[in-house]
Amino acid sequence: MSNFALRMKELRKEKKLKQQELADEFSVKLRTYQGYEYGESYPEVAKLVAIADYFDVSLDYLMGRSDVRERQ
Repeated sequence: MSNFALRMKELRKEKKLKQQELADEFSVKLRTYQGYEYGESYPEVAKLVAIADYFDVSLDYLMGRSDVRERQ
């Protein structure tokens, strides 16, 4: 599983949200969102930025390139 997939699942669970709730939040189908968490697909850049903003984390953290959550 990719770092991105692990981070997506971790961030969702921290907020105690269901996959469907985040799929609705990001205007994607449930199966599309599940693909993110299962490491089967990645969102487009604009969606990645929206996800990072929603969770208030840096893109590097979201993609697993850094362990620093804070945006700079």
